[in-house]
Amino acid sequence: MFDWSKIHTVLLDMDGTLLDLHFDNHFWLEHLPKRYAEHAQISQSEAADFLKSRYQQVEGTISWYCLDYWAEQINMPIRELKQEVQHLISLRADAHDFLIALKQSGRKIVLVTNAHPDSLSLKIERTQLDKYFDELISTHQFGATKESQLLWQRLQQHVGFKNEHTLFVDDSISILDSAKTYGIKHLLAIANPDSKQPIREVTDYPAITDYSVLLNSIKSQPFV
Repeated sequence: MFDWSKIHTVLLDMDGTLLDLHFDNHFWLEHLPKRYAEHAQISQSEAADFLKSRYQQVEGTISWYCLDYWAEQINMPIRELKQEVQHLISLRADAHDFLIALKQSGRKIVLVTNAHPDSLSLKIERTQLDKYFDELISTHQFGATKESQLLWQRLQQHVGFKNEHTLFVDDSISILDSAKTYGIKHLLAIANPDSKQPIREVTDYPAITDYSVLLNSIKSQPFV
């Protein structure tokens, strides 16, 4: 799938790529509508429709990923509400061996997530994901999301990666499109980000459902 000898830096998304996206889908599509319905004294379906319309207005922007924004918009303690269902936060079953293989290979491994720093902290607390990485980055520190070319410019200045020697892995096709536009050479999609949902068909990028298919190549092709 890739010539791993040419890959020096690996940039990895978090939600849906290393962590099961079920937590996030459940929170934003089920738990928050339920709790908002109680708060606003409306039906859960009305709450879901209201929140969905608000999501669509800011989707892909820094506001969409910002817990402070949503706490202000709907006057609810988003951080605390996330903690109510934090037991659903889990590492993908195939991620540990993949991350260990990358770490042992000596490549630079950087987490790049659009998640708000508070979301990142909660997930690190639950999964100890930080132990696998050279650096953890929330795009909020750059004021732009992975959907934006500005993010890639600022990220490259910060990390110092070379496009031709970098692999970026994400479950979002629109974000992979953004990375492709910026010139990241090696791109990989995750076709099964949510363990409770069917596998998606991905045609625009190489895609996998299990990291184990990469292990032999990572171990047998040291970068040069």
